[in-house]
Amino acid sequence: MISAASRPYIDASVPVLREHGLAITSLFYKNMLGEHPELTRLFNMGNQARGAQQQSLASAVFAYAANIGTPEALGPVVKRIVHKHVSVGIRAEHYPIVGRHLLASISATLGEAATPPLLDAWAEAYNSLAKLLIAAEAEMYSTAGIEPGATRPMRVTEVKRESDNVLSIRFVADDSQPLPTFQAGQYVSIAVDLPGGRHQLRQYSLSDAFGKESMRISVKREDAIDTTPAGEVSNWIHANVEAGSVLRVTHPFGEFTPDTESAETIVLLSAGVGITPMVSALNRIALVNPQRRVIFAHAARDARHHPLQADVAAAQAVMPNLQVVTFYEEANGEADVLAGRMEVARLPEWERDVAEVWVCGPLKFMQAQWLALLDAGVPPTRLHREVFGPELLDHLL
Repeated sequence: MISAASRPYIDASVPVLREHGLAITSLFYKNMLGEHPELTRLFNMGNQARGAQQQSLASAVFAYAANIGTPEALGPVVKRIVHKHVSVGIRAEHYPIVGRHLLASISATLGEAATPPLLDAWAEAYNSLAKLLIAAEAEMYSTAGIEPGATRPMRVTEVKRESDNVLSIRFVADDSQPLPTFQAGQYVSIAVDLPGGRHQLRQYSLSDAFGKESMRISVKREDAIDTTPAGEVSNWIHANVEAGSVLRVTHPFGEFTPDTESAETIVLLSAGVGITPMVSALNRIALVNPQRRVIFAHAARDARHHPLQADVAAAQAVMPNLQVVTFYEEANGEADVLAGRMEVARLPEWERDVAEVWVCGPLKFMQAQWLALLDAGVPPTRLHREVFGPELLDHLL
């Protein structure tokens, strides 16, 4: 990926990035978005306000440096980035802007330690990665048959309350074209215009199976908590979207795609709104192979915060080998519910080295389940995870 001459400088950067990565990326976003405010439409400004995006980029840069000699470790991360980029319409011309500000932020943060050879090495490494991403994104745009940033009008046919803070929104194409194909676990971006002329995109997992005459997303309302601001787009959707509304929706993307067509046992573990891609997978399996063994476990605060229960119940009615396990942190004597947080030891047994395990939910949930599954003997090659929001890539660090 980079020359032998540059490799020592990248290797030497690893401890420096561990210490100063967040300062570098915070300065990077501040300067880049200050000079190019038009790019704010491509970023989740709520994550920016919380500092989550800065921390995610810092961990990504560190992971890139730490694993630059092991492309097999970086491959899945690069694939995930490509899907995220095409979902918001990243173009080739954005990369020089990012590179210039990233190198300037490294230089400003490290001061005299940012020697010309070090900056040259990072310029080479960045350009190498940029070429890889640009090529992969161009191919994905071409395969999907779309231009970067393209959206389609979709007409809302139903809005259904799933829980205290989750709405399901079902829509159909509002043009003459058929609905796009997609795989369970993929997401679409919803484009909204907010007060003040601001334009934002947010990704939401498709929460029903492919093969129906409509598509569905399930949107959690993100409320303000302490210093964390409320989610602008999720609150706008909850307040404004109704049957008959027209949404601008991108083509489906995403690499977190459970194999719904196999006959092997599959394990689907989720928490919170992470249940949405899992229900998409479950509903697809119910359509194509209802005899398949599926372990479906979900963790929620309580029954009022447990969305898509009707979908799971409908799957249970037609899937004799579906095993459902529900965990509530605040259990109130509900039947068939385990009190407390999800624990691997309380799940049904399965062949650890055969079944694929898919996990989706908040970051702390993901970290806990990842370690617990490894301790339980699940090979890392059988583990797959999807974090809603910026990821810290802690499994690579």
